[in-house]
Amino acid sequence: MTLFASRPQAAIADAFSIQYRVKLTDPHAHVFEVTLTIERPDPAGQTLALPKWIPGSYLIRDFAKHLNRLSARTHDARPLAITPLDAAHWQIEPTEGPVEVRYQVYAWDLSVRGAHFDATHAFFNGTSVFLAVEGQRDQPVEVILEPGQQAFQSDWQVATTLPALATNAQGFGRFQARNYWDLIEYPVEIGTFQCLEFEACGIAHQAVFTGKIEWDRVDTEQLKADLTRICETELTLFGTPWPIERYLFQVMVTASDYGGLEHLDSTALMISRDDLPYLGRKTVYPDAYLNFLELCSHEYFHTWNVKRIQPQVYQRPSLTEPVYTRQLWWFEGITSFYDLNILWRAGILSAEQYLTRLSKEMTKVYRLPGRFQQSVAESSVLTWTKFYQQDENAPNAIVNYYTKGALIALGLDLTLRRDTQGKLSLDDVLLALWRDYGRTGAGLGEGEIEQVCERVSGLDLSDFFARYLDGTEDLPFEALFASVGIEFRLRAPSHLKDMGGHLGDEDDLEAPFEAPLVLGANFVQTEHHTLKVRHIWQEQAAVNAGLAPNDELIALNGFKIESLSRLETYLSRHQPGDTLSCHYFRRDELHTTDLTLMPPPQDRVSLRYHDSNDQPSEEWTPWPMRSRN
Repeated sequence: MTLFASRPQAAIADAFSIQYRVKLTDPHAHVFEVTLTIERPDPAGQTLALPKWIPGSYLIRDFAKHLNRLSARTHDARPLAITPLDAAHWQIEPTEGPVEVRYQVYAWDLSVRGAHFDATHAFFNGTSVFLAVEGQRDQPVEVILEPGQQAFQSDWQVATTLPALATNAQGFGRFQARNYWDLIEYPVEIGTFQCLEFEACGIAHQAVFTGKIEWDRVDTEQLKADLTRICETELTLFGTPWPIERYLFQVMVTASDYGGLEHLDSTALMISRDDLPYLGRKTVYPDAYLNFLELCSHEYFHTWNVKRIQPQVYQRPSLTEPVYTRQLWWFEGITSFYDLNILWRAGILSAEQYLTRLSKEMTKVYRLPGRFQQSVAESSVLTWTKFYQQDENAPNAIVNYYTKGALIALGLDLTLRRDTQGKLSLDDVLLALWRDYGRTGAGLGEGEIEQVCERVSGLDLSDFFARYLDGTEDLPFEALFASVGIEFRLRAPSHLKDMGGHLGDEDDLEAPFEAPLVLGANFVQTEHHTLKVRHIWQEQAAVNAGLAPNDELIALNGFKIESLSRLETYLSRHQPGDTLSCHYFRRDELHTTDLTLMPPPQDRVSLRYHDSNDQPSEEWTPWPMRSRN
């Protein structure tokens, strides 16, 4: 196995004035030991800073809370005073000549955002480990990775796209970065892992998998083929010259995690081991595996849309204070539209399967009343608080700029196709942004994306953006889908876990099915065999009865309700308008209330062909799509 880290590249600088040495000191204490050498510190007193947030994840995380034993000394070992200025800044006393700063990083955050280190592996993002030298962030830096001394670490290897200068067979050694902002774009994974290698459009790609996996049961050939198709589809969409020379998927496999974070030429992912494609599975593409592929598609798409096409405010931020933009509807929403669309373009999903998954994605928006309370533009600006710090009232108060942003992308694509008679699509806007901003490095100002949409299409889209981006209206999907031969409709759920999609003949308007009664609440099963309320929907049965988040439902009309299936069975015996006595615990207090049942809401999305008797041919597409070289 040949890893990227073992492929030395030409030196960026003849000599480095800033050097970081990271040593894997103690996996049992979860400690990295870092030595920062500054050859030319500020003679007035050098200021250091550690980021409070990481690009791509918009929450103040205060990584400095994991930094310990910070000290400084001169090149001849004379101690220097180092004073905290605030939660993220420190100042070293004035001195002449090189300064050495030492500190430890406690690494026990098993996520794609932080740092984690134990006897199974080591992983870190630069924002958690590398103190920035203020006033010198533009300077090239050298990084030295040192292995630990534990016996089980003897066969550990390094997987990173951090440019190497000189490394050993395991990938440890000297690396470099052009500047501090470049440095934090290369997460590092160290350990024993499974590795897939493949080429996409002639570019070397690797996927390394860390965690406990029955690798001999994984269908690695299918996985390699699907990742290749996804990457080649996206590379072909944007066209040459490619923005990357290599790419690395760093995948941490656990029991139930899911998420990803994009970087310049790599991505850090976390998935459940159930998301992998196993040999002997009943279908080639079970939903869990498709979720993983969609995650890969999403983060890979960020190679262009976010990491290179980006808002001005995201270009070289200090990372110690929030930055605000209303543009996340594009950077996350449009990416969320394409991540699924790419699976169809790549031939992984059929047209019918694509419409089914698209229906379910749309249902996530239509189920939440918060879409009428907050615009997507406002959701973007307030991501630091309302979106990344959601409370139990979130479904009623906020909208998700990922999912609703994807709907705006879908609506914009259909609008462009309809109003230009099929001559233009969202692809044309995307490629214009890539040409004029991504390739040039120019940042996007507020409102500039909307201007590009109008300039490329020649259409007046001011009403579209006023109503659906800055406003809270639902997009006119019935008319938009009709323009491409697809029927869009909202229906009631067929069961409590129904997340949307076409049901078949019973979904016909002339043959309504019997929908289950719902209470307007999300429940989670407790160890006490009760149902705990997680979220409450406003103006539905549960909230009208006085139920609240964290209440435990005990019984209805004197009958114990211990599971969702039991709840659904019991409700099936009743009709809208029936009033049930409801017993529940709030904290340790038993309460009783009357709960009046209401008709199920029409909030599940169904997409189907206008003539349900027609089956699409192999050449049929949901609507015309074009790829560009």
